Amino acid sequence: MHTALLFMSGMDITVILAVALLLFGGKKMPELARGLGSGIKEFKDASSGVVVPIADDNRKSPAVTTDATPVMPVAQAKVHGEN
Repeated sequence: MHTALLFMSGMDITVILAVALLLFGGKKMPELARGLGSGIKEFKDASSGVVVPIADDNRKSPAVTTDATPVMPVAQAKVHGEN
């Protein structure tokens, strides 16, 4: 979506704004822009809130280590202990 906005010229934006003005009228445009701005702000706040807990979980999880001594399961330990 961002690449489409990069290729828009000033004339394209002017035509889009003129059509929006004709469709919604001068009184409704500021209200629509305010609603769009608050919606974008809420989306950014919500998406940044999701990234932080994921990053915190990655820092809290223990690092994967390879242990040199093999661990024997409990069932096998009892069998070997009885012999």
